[in-house]
Amino acid sequence: MIEHLELFFKSIFVDNMVFAVFLGMCSYLAVSKKVATAVGLGAAVIFVLAITVPLNWLLDQYLLQPGALAWIDGSSNGEGFSGMDLGFLSFIMFIATIATMVQLVEIVVEKFSPSLYNSLGIFLPLIAVNCAILGGSLFMQSREIESFGLAVNYGVSSGIGWFLAILAIAAIREKIRYSNVPAPLRGLGITFIITGLMGIGFLSFGGMLTGGEEEEATPEPTAQVETIQTEDAKELAENTKIAE
Repeated sequence: MIEHLELFFKSIFVDNMVFAVFLGMCSYLAVSKKVATAVGLGAAVIFVLAITVPLNWLLDQYLLQPGALAWIDGSSNGEGFSGMDLGFLSFIMFIATIATMVQLVEIVVEKFSPSLYNSLGIFLPLIAVNCAILGGSLFMQSREIESFGLAVNYGVSSGIGWFLAILAIAAIREKIRYSNVPAPLRGLGITFIITGLMGIGFLSFGGMLTGGEEEEATPEPTAQVETIQTEDAKELAENTKIAE
């Protein structure tokens, strides 16, 4: 349970897709002019990440990793399928899964919310090439997420982190329209500055999960004194024998 909570909060605040690794910045900047549009796209990103990261975890565990095909022939001694390494297919398989899920999201949004579909425009199908979506699956693979449950957790929490980022900047950009921003900074200029300040704020959460780390065990002073006394006694005994 602690492992799930740690991964959840770390993915949202410490390893935020936007503020920590700057993934998904294109749609983050383009679709964050209105809160309603940002909420719709953020929800779509959460859904896609929540589905694609666990699916790609299954593909990685049972198809792509070295020896992952041992379940086909029931052996693990490097013979038959168990000796195959399909890791070079990771990008192709991950992108295929993401494209399928994005197509499903596009169909659902167009069916049940035509206004949101029209407001998102080209950026809804472009979720398929959103680097935050592919980054979630690649980070899952590189960080060696251990279980399917943790993969689901990581996908959902990464999506929530991206959702909070675009929701926050959209709310700020709606308010900043009525502010006296210097002319050279209007538009993307002030947006980049605010994003940088928000990134610094989110990076301050980096110390949240480091307080419980175990310190390296150091020998107790009493044990060191006993060791020194034992060594001194041995040297004294040897010197006595030599003198005799």
